[in-house]
Amino acid sequence: MTLNGGVAAADEQLYAEMGKFVEELTSAGVLLATGGLAMQGTHASASGGRVTFTDGPYAEAKETIVSFALLEVRSKEEAIELSRRFWELVGDGEGDIRQVFGPE
Repeated sequence: MTLNGGVAAADEQLYAEMGKFVEELTSAGVLLATGGLAMQGTHASASGGRVTFTDGPYAEAKETIVSFALLEVRSKEEAIELSRRFWELVGDGEGDIRQVFGPE
C-alpha cells in the first residue's frame, strides 16, 4: 500500500489514531514494514543499451510515492479492506495497492 504526495499534513489526532491502527496491524502480524520516502530522488531510464539518471524533484507531487506499508494478507479483498480503513483515518488522497513477488 502506498501513499502519494499532495495530501494534507498530519495533526496530533491523526498521529494518535494512526498509531493505534499500526499497533493493531503489528499485533495481528499483518504489518511487515512501513516508512516514508524522500520527495527527491534519482530516476533511472534505460533505452537502446544506454542508461541515464535524472535527479528529482518530480514535476507532480501527487505522482510521487511518499510512504509505504508492506502488509502480508491472505487476499486482495483483505488488502482493500485495510486500505479502506487507512483512508478513513487519513482523509483525501491517492495511493496504490500492489502485490509483492519474491521467494517463498
